[in-house]
Amino acid sequence: MAEKKQDAGFTVTDRRLFTTDGELRSDLPEEKPSQESTASATAVATPKSDSPTANEEKAPPPPTAAEQKANAEAYQKSSKDLDARVELSGHSAKELEITFERFMASLYMSAMMQMGMMHEEGGQPRIDLIGARQTIDTLGLLQTKTKGNLTSTEENFLQNCLYELRMAYVEVTSALARPPQAAAPTATNKAR
Repeated sequence: MAEKKQDAGFTVTDRRLFTTDGELRSDLPEEKPSQESTASATAVATPKSDSPTANEEKAPPPPTAAEQKANAEAYQKSSKDLDARVELSGHSAKELEITFERFMASLYMSAMMQMGMMHEEGGQPRIDLIGARQTIDTLGLLQTKTKGNLTSTEENFLQNCLYELRMAYVEVTSALARPPQAAAPTATNKAR
């Protein structure tokens, strides 16, 4: 049998920024790019596949502080212009403000529609269980990531949304998993 040669010419380095719990790793060594690593990074920048590493290399640089400030100011001006138009139409611009509870309610309604539990008036329900599960998981993620930062009202609202959506999801998936049942005999059929 031919013996396998082991190449000792490379080192494996864990470059992940986060732990499996989603926390920032504290044991990351600072990397200083050398000319050799810069050359290899350039080679990686022309990917042959859509691997995550290749996509990270293609990402544009983040906007500068001046660009971010200009963008935020333009957004604020545009929002004020829209608020003024809303006020002229006889409605309150306060109704448009997003709160955490309105955000959760939006996700709740989306999930209910995705499960076919709600639909537009006169329209047929459309079921998207994968979308519903992702929306419910998004609310679960918000619950985990905002733990300790919510008011008691927000926390209760989020818990109730999650409870109702998870129960509805189980109900819908169970109903879809059951085989159709034959129609029960009616009293007129039994008499014949």
